Amino acid sequence: MAGKLRARLRNHEVLTDRPDYALVGVLRIPEVVRSPYQLIFRRVMMAVAVLMLAVLVVYLDRDGYRDVQEDQMSFLDCLYYATVSLSTTGYGDITPLTPSARLVNVIVITPLRVLFLIILISTTMAALTERSRQAFKIQRWRHTMRNHTVVVGYGTKGRTAVDAMLGDGIAPSEIVVVDTDQTVLESAASLGLVTVHGSATKSDVLRLAGVQNAASIIVATNRDDTAVLVTLTAREVGPKAKIVAAIRETDNAHLLRQSGADSVVVSSETAGRLLGIARTTPTVVEMIEDLLTPEAGFAIAEREVERDEIGGSPRHLSDIVLGVVREGRLVRVGSPEVDAVEENDRLLYIRRVSN
Repeated sequence: MAGKLRARLRNHEVLTDRPDYALVGVLRIPEVVRSPYQLIFRRVMMAVAVLMLAVLVVYLDRDGYRDVQEDQMSFLDCLYYATVSLSTTGYGDITPLTPSARLVNVIVITPLRVLFLIILISTTMAALTERSRQAFKIQRWRHTMRNHTVVVGYGTKGRTAVDAMLGDGIAPSEIVVVDTDQTVLESAASLGLVTVHGSATKSDVLRLAGVQNAASIIVATNRDDTAVLVTLTAREVGPKAKIVAAIRETDNAHLLRQSGADSVVVSSETAGRLLGIARTTPTVVEMIEDLLTPEAGFAIAEREVERDEIGGSPRHLSDIVLGVVREGRLVRVGSPEVDAVEENDRLLYIRRVSN
């Protein structure tokens, strides 16, 4: 079955084989938002810098230039000549006479003139500059991104998962969102998240998102069958990544685990249980919501065992410990297996979150 599914997921157009400039619009790296006044000021300063460089070049070789009165060039004359040359005005009242001056004009002044015009023509060049900048960022990101989190699906579940991670202090640049809806990707990009436009059931889209180097993958699709296909593909591309998947029906949980999911969250069942509990004890639901909200109140967290805690009982620690993670397996407090805390254990506990 797995072989048939993999064959079904093959895509003839491999995105990862495309050059970086061809990925602009598919993979989007967040931009640092700047004021338009800052952008205009920066562009003007670049133009002034190019002009000053041209003035310096002409001034150093001023003996090779003469004006219509055959006078020697002053600094003001050099500034005037550089300005009319770079702006392509060219009145002709100052001309290079010596071979060295003419050579400098060909090799230095002419390229500076072109650069000066490129800087000033902002409307046309802005789009080209933006595309080139994105291509460069994509190239750098693909070579440096490691141990990040890939979120497949940016619907209600995906957005909530991202909010929880941001609340835990994860940098937005370490989260990659994959979705087929360009509108929701725009929303994710506004938060500073890296976005990939495409179907996560295709292995090349996941490779473009860096799943092969990711630390964790969150599958938050709207359909259970899609979640199974995404999980199967993600496990094949990223065999070492931790995969957490959300589904609607409990009957599909075993399919997710067989496809390679490390953890499966049944959204409809969890919501149904909370609804049933809220009927008689609504305060319990409030406490559960508090534990699942990292911004304030209480939160469930995991930490390493401190040196002075080794050998002690997890029930007698200063923190309220719910369980002990030993060799990747959760053992609840009260089990004889975790009467004493060991060096390599991790503690699942309730921590206080300040406002």
